[in-house]
Amino acid sequence: MTWECVIGLEVHVQLATRTKMFCAQANAFGHEPNSLIDPYTLGLPGALPVPNAEAVKLGTRAALALGCKVHPVSIFARKHYFYPDLPKGYQISQFEEPLATGGQVWIESPERGRISIGVTRLHLEEDAGKSLHDRLPGRTAVDLNRAGVPLAEIVSEPDLRSPAEARAYLTLLRQLLVYAGVSDCSMEKGTLRVDANISIRRLGETKLGTKTEVKNLNSFANVEKALEVELVRQVGVMESGGTIRQVTLLFNAGTGTTREMRSKEGSNDYRYFPDPDLPPLVLEPAWIEEQRASLPELPDAKRERFTSQFGLPAYHAATLCAERPVADYFEGTVEAGAEPKAAADWILETVLTDYNESGAFPVAPERLAALTALVKDGTVSKQAAKQVYGELAATLESPRGVAERLGVVQVSDTGALEGWVDEVLAAHTAEVARYKGGDAKLIGFFVGQVMKKSKGKADPKAVQPILQAKLG
Repeated sequence: MTWECVIGLEVHVQLATRTKMFCAQANAFGHEPNSLIDPYTLGLPGALPVPNAEAVKLGTRAALALGCKVHPVSIFARKHYFYPDLPKGYQISQFEEPLATGGQVWIESPERGRISIGVTRLHLEEDAGKSLHDRLPGRTAVDLNRAGVPLAEIVSEPDLRSPAEARAYLTLLRQLLVYAGVSDCSMEKGTLRVDANISIRRLGETKLGTKTEVKNLNSFANVEKALEVELVRQVGVMESGGTIRQVTLLFNAGTGTTREMRSKEGSNDYRYFPDPDLPPLVLEPAWIEEQRASLPELPDAKRERFTSQFGLPAYHAATLCAERPVADYFEGTVEAGAEPKAAADWILETVLTDYNESGAFPVAPERLAALTALVKDGTVSKQAAKQVYGELAATLESPRGVAERLGVVQVSDTGALEGWVDEVLAAHTAEVARYKGGDAKLIGFFVGQVMKKSKGKADPKAVQPILQAKLG
């Protein structure tokens, strides 16, 4: 392709506070429409904004997790536009002096390997309400429950060069914010929303082309798909001799198409000016450093430690660290006595299935560690241990107690093993002759027959030397 794609993303993240950004109304999801409103949310005269200290704290933590410089002084401004879901006629945001600027994150690009993506700014603002177009036939309804919810808007530099890179950046961004405890970042609930800006230019050019903004993106997969669609459209327009207009587009995930919503506003259209009801937001440098020190170990550092401290392969470490609860569960299992490799194998092969289905761990780390110990000392086989694991969530019995109740404890008693071996050899004289004639691979067949004869109870590690001795 002779065209280069340039993408920048604006991500709105709802901060996990108990109350809204500038009033004491609850910040909650799933309530009846217009049940979480108050005089401020409704924009009634005389209702004044009071900043939410927890929102400022979470916004600061988010900025630090993204490598931004948090400014000791930032300014809240009024952003004017007129829409039914914005009763005041303006949104309180930050413009010329945001909370933080100049961040950087690293992603794995499918095309370019490990690359850095700049974070232009992170600023605080309040959310608008929500227009509902499917509640009343022929009419639009407005739900103001979301109005006033605290947001951190994160604006990237135009450093992304493909839709796949945009998806990789969003995946990392969500991971960092969830690790930092800032938000649950659920696109399903609307606590993370994405506006994607895309333009094209000839390969080798440095000047940016005219951008379009794509909205109505409800999953990372749809962000990637919408950008792919818009990329193809823009290339087609340019190659047919047309020009790109700066517009806002809506993406229809059902049809995989975009349609024009309106011409794209510029900052002048919003008539920003400092909010006269809010003084500058002043943060003490010492307080900012306290927030930095309180951040948990972030994914990159945790992945490196899992490989160096526990000797895990890079891919296994990355998978375990993809979500903080999974990484914590792994470390809890190791702290309870499991060998790191065994713990990782169990989590990746078995535990993650339960976690992905329910969002919880049905077996406590200590009990999983005890189960791995039974496999390690030969009390149960790995296959039998999976049966035991399946029972542990529904009982308070110890893993060993469950194994004994299920009858899967391996038999290591030499007398019992020799009895099963003798029966197998007597029943397979032809195979015995072939083995003695040099077909050494048959040893696996004999072990399998002993396991079958013992109904899985024989310890296969103890069976093999007995077979070899008896076969001469």
